[in-house]
Amino acid sequence: MRDQERRAAARDVAAPRRDRKKLALLFTAVALVIVAIFVLAVVRSGPLAATGPVPGAVPEAPVAVAPDSLEDTVQSILDENPAYRIGLAMADISGDAALTFGDQEDFTAASTAKIITAAAYYHLVETGEASLDDPLGDYDAAFQLEAMVNESNNDSWLLLMDAVGYPRLIDYASSIGITYDPEKNLLTPAAMALVLKQLYAGDLLNPDNTKQLLGYMQDTNNEELIPAGSQSGIEVFHKYGEFDGELHDAAILAYRGSTFVLVIYTENEDGTQDEGQAKVIRDLTGVVEKALFPPVQAGNKAP
Repeated sequence: MRDQERRAAARDVAAPRRDRKKLALLFTAVALVIVAIFVLAVVRSGPLAATGPVPGAVPEAPVAVAPDSLEDTVQSILDENPAYRIGLAMADISGDAALTFGDQEDFTAASTAKIITAAAYYHLVETGEASLDDPLGDYDAAFQLEAMVNESNNDSWLLLMDAVGYPRLIDYASSIGITYDPEKNLLTPAAMALVLKQLYAGDLLNPDNTKQLLGYMQDTNNEELIPAGSQSGIEVFHKYGEFDGELHDAAILAYRGSTFVLVIYTENEDGTQDEGQAKVIRDLTGVVEKALFPPVQAGNKAP
């Protein structure tokens, strides 16, 4: 009888111990689950995106699709302006191919090609072959880059092309998928669209240099082309160009997570520019934005 009492007492003592052990294991499991959830949340959130024009990441799929009606609308504008040779190319930053309209033969790229020279020089800086502090003319390379892009200064362009060297400029253009000879300065609208698409996506330069170059492409000395045709609330980074009868603009348009490249090249075949070319660029900008972007905020209108 005493043995049975002792065994019963032992069970009474062991039971609370087992219960405490189970409870401890349960608390441990809950703690591990909480830690795992916290770690997963941190991994998913990632670092905060830096402020500025450079996107934190390029979407894996296009965020907007051009409706079929856009082709008819663009073609109607081209038909209304038979005096001009007009080429248009646009591309979603996250897409593969450019959508093109009108003439897709080479145009004299004029100053739109300055973006290629700028990217080529920044590339040399990133590979250690040049510096933004290098003297070029009366100033340093950093000054000349800003003057070339923001003010479209041709003296700065010549200095930077000489610093890169024509053979290396040709090789750099080839490395980013385009054929470009600075002595001829010819580009198709689609080729220029590819340059801007890669620039904004961060495929050409590091984030700091990308951000700086895009900054130079805002509030330029000529905002009367694509920026003037763009609706309020849409962010525009662009480089215009003009030479004899040719007037062009090449831009990146960003609005509420959608980002597109739009390149419009025009040529008046009589060899002189006229105001009609600028109007065509603004009109085409308006119809393209209306087709590509979600409705802009109430009250926003193109100038």
